[in-house]
Amino acid sequence: MPRHAYRIVNVFADAASPQHPLTGNPLCVFENGAAIDDKTQQALAQQFNLSESVFILPSNKATARIRIYTTAYEMPFAGHPTLGAAHVVRALRGESGAVDALTLETLAGVIPVNARGDEWTLKANAPVARPLAMDDAAFAELMGLNIGDLARPPVWVSTGNEQLIAPLASVEAVRRCRPDAARMAKLKEPADAGKILAWANLPNGEILARFFLLNHGTLREDFGTGSAAANLCGWFVTQQNPPLPLPLQRVMWQGEPIGRPAKLMLNVDAQGDIRIGGRVVELGAGSVSL
Repeated sequence: MPRHAYRIVNVFADAASPQHPLTGNPLCVFENGAAIDDKTQQALAQQFNLSESVFILPSNKATARIRIYTTAYEMPFAGHPTLGAAHVVRALRGESGAVDALTLETLAGVIPVNARGDEWTLKANAPVARPLAMDDAAFAELMGLNIGDLARPPVWVSTGNEQLIAPLASVEAVRRCRPDAARMAKLKEPADAGKILAWANLPNGEILARFFLLNHGTLREDFGTGSAAANLCGWFVTQQNPPLPLPLQRVMWQGEPIGRPAKLMLNVDAQGDIRIGGRVVELGAGSVSL
C-alpha cells in the first residue's frame, strides 16, 4: 500500500508570542504530489480539514510546481500555502543558509520566493482592481455593521486570487464584523466563494485584519491569509489618489479575534512590486497509506 509523506507547518508564526510556535496559519504539505491523483488530492485536503493543503510536483518552469486545495476546491494561488511549500521544498533539497531563493509554479504563474532563515517572502503578481456592484449600505448590512463603519467603499483586488478588500473606519469595527453567509453568497462575482478582507489601522500604524470566506456555504474565518495581504498591498497601490509614497512597509495582524495570532509582513518597493512574507515553522511530519 503506497505511503504518502507530508509535513505540517505553521505560516506567519509570531515569534514573540507566548504561544509560539503554535501561532500562524497551519498547512499540510505533501512531499510528492505526482504520486497522488487529482481526486485523491482533493479528498486528502478534506481529510486534513485545514484552510489549505499543498502538493509538491516537478516543474519544467520553476524549482517546483505546487497545487493548492481548500477542503472544497483547488485554488490558483494562495500566500500561506506558497510560503509553507517553499519551506518544505528547501528542506527536501537539503538546502539552508542565510539567504535562499527559489521559484514555485502555480496556476496563477511562477512565483519567486526568498528566505532569510525561516522568514519567507514571495513576490505577488501586479494588482488588478474593480468596483463592487453593491452599494455601501447593503455591504455594511452584509457585514453586520453600520454604514459609518466603512472608511471607503470595498473594492475587488487580485494579485492572483481575487478578494474583496474592505477598509473600515476603526479597529473596533473590524472586531465587530459578523458577516451574513446568505448575503455573502451573493458576492460570487468571480464564480468561486465570496472572500472578504476587513481591515483598519492600529494606533501604531500596523494593521488589524480579518478574512472571511464561504466554504460549501459555511462561513469561515481564516487565521492568516497571504493572498489577502498581497491584495491589500494591491489596494494601497491602485486606490490612492494621490498615490502613496513608495516604498511601503506595513505589519498586518490577523487571527487575533479568534485566538490564533498571525503576523504578516507587507512590502511594496519603489517600483511598485508587491511582496508579502512571514515566519514558517515546521511542527512535524508523517505519512498516510492509501
